[in-house]
Amino acid sequence: MIFSAIFKKLIQCPFQRCAVAFSVVWILISLLVSGKVNAQGNLMIYPKRVVFDGTKRTQDLGLANTGVDTATYLISFIQIKMNEDGTFKNVEQPDSGQNFASNYLRVYPRTITIPPKESQAVKLQVANAGNLPPGEYRSHIYFRAVPPPVPAGEKQIVKDSASLEVKLVPIFGITIPVIIQIGESTTTATISDIAVDFNDPAKPQALMYLNRTGNMSAYGDLTVDYVSSNGQKIRAAAIKGVAVYTPLQRRKVRLDLDASSKIDYHQGRLEVSYESSNGKAPVSLAKQELVLK
Repeated sequence: MIFSAIFKKLIQCPFQRCAVAFSVVWILISLLVSGKVNAQGNLMIYPKRVVFDGTKRTQDLGLANTGVDTATYLISFIQIKMNEDGTFKNVEQPDSGQNFASNYLRVYPRTITIPPKESQAVKLQVANAGNLPPGEYRSHIYFRAVPPPVPAGEKQIVKDSASLEVKLVPIFGITIPVIIQIGESTTTATISDIAVDFNDPAKPQALMYLNRTGNMSAYGDLTVDYVSSNGQKIRAAAIKGVAVYTPLQRRKVRLDLDASSKIDYHQGRLEVSYESSNGKAPVSLAKQELVLK
């Protein structure tokens, strides 16, 4: 098992010193199965988004190195806007209706080194946010991998006076949103413009818009159920953690549909549901259906 080395070391250390590490590892292993860990390269992070809604001033991020080498990451904040197609773009200045959170956040440590198959906690804290106007403030915490040092004896090779052999070293990074919410949310969501794309008959897709109004982002899980003419319901598609971040008012979503022969997307109907759970019972944010013809 990927975390066996972690447990072997933890059970040999005093409880007080390892209590946090036990907690981080247990959460990461549990969520590795459920798919709620944000992972890229050899770095796994839980949770995949952090929200400060006034109930806490500090929160921990659990990081695990699933690789075979020791990894070092530099931690900073960056600003990102969401485009209508769901992609992201780095920005320096906020759009109208967008507020950055980084001026009111502290993170430590700012540099972490994690041995292979081990984990570490990073602490986030809200600071100087007492007088902020109601609304949502969002920045993204960025974990940038530090390239490993060049092994001793390895050096660039000059082929001739006009050329140089260059070894490219990819730099890996991952971001997660950190959100501060002040006051009550006035956000509502709707689903519109549902359609089925048969451009590739073997891979039908559902198209739709998620629309958001109000002072905060919308965030939830999106499901598409196919209901046949005789009332049989089949889950046709599902995706977790779909956001419409402020100030974006609508986001275009494209989902691959179940292409099995038991579903005929030319008759019956599609029921689309957008729900928020936050670890609790699901709360409906929006519903819509499409009659298929």
